[in-house]
Amino acid sequence: MLALIPSSASAYPNPGKVTGSVVVHDPTMIRTSSGRYLLYATGGGLGYKTSTDRIAFSAGADAFSAKPSWWSSYATEAWAPDISYTSYQGGKYLMYYAVSTFGSNKSAIGLATSSTGLPGSWSDQGPVYTSTTSSDYNAIDPNLFVDGDGKWWLSFGSWWTGLKMIQIDPATGKQLSGNTTRYSLASRPTGTKAVEAPYIVKRGSYYYLFASYDTCCAGTSSTYKVKVGRATSITGPYYDKNGVSMMNNGGTPVLESHGSIIGPGGQSIMKDSDGDLIVYHYYDGNDNGTPKLGINLLNWSSGWPVAY
Repeated sequence: MLALIPSSASAYPNPGKVTGSVVVHDPTMIRTSSGRYLLYATGGGLGYKTSTDRIAFSAGADAFSAKPSWWSSYATEAWAPDISYTSYQGGKYLMYYAVSTFGSNKSAIGLATSSTGLPGSWSDQGPVYTSTTSSDYNAIDPNLFVDGDGKWWLSFGSWWTGLKMIQIDPATGKQLSGNTTRYSLASRPTGTKAVEAPYIVKRGSYYYLFASYDTCCAGTSSTYKVKVGRATSITGPYYDKNGVSMMNNGGTPVLESHGSIIGPGGQSIMKDSDGDLIVYHYYDGNDNGTPKLGINLLNWSSGWPVAY
């Protein structure tokens, strides 16, 4: 299903083979019960692609045919969606997303729901969480995690003081009124503040926090990379393989630039029939830095995710 391209002597694998409509940024992907892959990404009313085999992708209409009016307070397009499915309340697809402009923390995280997950079916639920230019955080790059005990958590963040988390009420998809704590998960207190795009999964007794580090969105000059840490509690503290806290610049590399694969990041993790996938974008050094879709499997046998 995923044809891997030999990666020569690189420490990192090349992306698995994908064809068709593969220009993408900040992808999130899910597989429906019928086996169809639905992928949403940054841009417009949230760009959409679909595949039946995880190799050939075709583009369709945006998630939103008409952009919600409240977006105009923040931006004209949506970024970094996060799609998931919950059986709660009879079953529905959820998509958290960000509305912001590049380099600004006047930002909002929105939520949309759907019974099918298909373009045009999404019902906007309005803003979930916001930040202003006086905030020390940035409300973008959301990721929903549902714990085994039924608790819902939303991680988010970009630059400023780093990655944050709030608890979510399953009944509304918005912040739980009984817990208004904004937890801190990862930060870079010295040097660059560049950490963003959190994504959390659980394996065994550990929670794993994936994040994108350094500079995105600069084509072949991008220094984006994916790192990970783990914790025994959803709210942290998260440490890397060397025991360095993710609140103090920590993070174990998962994917970095190699050869023509430049600045991999904007990642999401997806459980599929043949294992866990890391789904991301990278800038193609053989195509003028065009952002393209990357998909690799993850091997967890060491207790840490290794892309292959």
